[in-house]
Amino acid sequence: MSTPHIVIVGGGYVGMYTALGLQKSLRRGEARVTVIDPRSAMTYQPFLPEAAAGSLEPRHVVVPLRRTLKGCEVLTARVVGIDHAAKCVTVQPPQGDTHELSYDELVIAAGSVARTLPIPGLKEVGMGFKQIEEAIALRNQVLDRLDVATSTMDQETRSCALTFVFVGGGYAGIEALAEIEDMARFATRYYESLTPGDLRFVLVEASDRILPEVGPDMGRYTVKRLRERGIEVRLNTRLESATNHHIVLSDGDEFDADTLVWTAGVKANPMLASTDLPLDDKGRIRARTDLTVDGVEHAWTAGDNAAVPDLTHPGQLCSPSAQHAVRQARLLAANIVRSLRGEELRDYKHKHVGSVASLGLHKGVAQVYGIKLRGLPAWFMHRTYHLSRMPTLSKKMRVVLDWTLALFFQRDVVSLGSLQRPRDDFDRANR
Repeated sequence: MSTPHIVIVGGGYVGMYTALGLQKSLRRGEARVTVIDPRSAMTYQPFLPEAAAGSLEPRHVVVPLRRTLKGCEVLTARVVGIDHAAKCVTVQPPQGDTHELSYDELVIAAGSVARTLPIPGLKEVGMGFKQIEEAIALRNQVLDRLDVATSTMDQETRSCALTFVFVGGGYAGIEALAEIEDMARFATRYYESLTPGDLRFVLVEASDRILPEVGPDMGRYTVKRLRERGIEVRLNTRLESATNHHIVLSDGDEFDADTLVWTAGVKANPMLASTDLPLDDKGRIRARTDLTVDGVEHAWTAGDNAAVPDLTHPGQLCSPSAQHAVRQARLLAANIVRSLRGEELRDYKHKHVGSVASLGLHKGVAQVYGIKLRGLPAWFMHRTYHLSRMPTLSKKMRVVLDWTLALFFQRDVVSLGSLQRPRDDFDRANR
């Protein structure tokens, strides 16, 4: 009898933690594990805002898959199709032709992608905020715009450069906005012709509240604190157009902005449509409480791409959060091992303990076990919680070292935008 082959599609929260769990629990020769992801590292997304603001070294918020998953095979490739009836996945490597890979057990952990809308100009001028390169590109963009504003004599160009628009009032949008605004305000001290009052930050949210996860009271508190910092918070407002960097809002306001950040939610990875697995009306894989795919044998799923019933709230599904993803991954790995050994599977049940959000350096909001915190205590809890969830001891220590150095040295606010165009000088020299 051949060794069972477990294929994990996705190397994010669920994929990496599932592989880690299997790596620790499987006996030698009991099964082999292959992780397939277009990236060779997992990004710890809750720390992206701090990486963008310069509080953390970008390399310290990504976890290399090959180094961490030493007992697994890691393929840096994109899965473009799954035929579960034939138990094979179609893989597209960075170079070369597609090929098929067979398996015995399948784990779908493809995660989510940004949920965009057909808004004119959004595709051309908008920026996402889900990966480390997007966070660093945003940092470079903001600092570069400060340079542009101080180098031009044209007031319209200056105003456009100093206007920053964030669409989406969830965790990603609020934390990115707060950290970037903090950084930009700090950076103005090094520009003689700039003051914090010259910066214009605009938050656009289609609903009547922000940060719903921390409750209405903390949401209103956050709006108040953001407005006290001079940030324009537009609730019940939609982005209508962004053509040629001309921002048009549903409340009738129009202005130009060089920087537009889109953080208005996520959707399940569209790759799932190229499978023969059962999907719900939102494109997620239908799952059972034991994290098997509904009605399908030898297939498992969890995380953002899965519709997992929430046993603590009958009739509802687990929210797409890291809190659920990490815990689901651990049970998923344990259940796969139980299945291989003929043991009874266990159901996933976890009551959401609360939420924490950073609002910039030394500022935050939190609601944990019904207890509401704000300011420094909430910010400290945010850092402590996410540090505890950061994979590997090495990365934890590097993050703590970054924070410790920040106590003694000021932020580094240099733009490294030229790193994204390393051949520019060489090309000019050869004209």
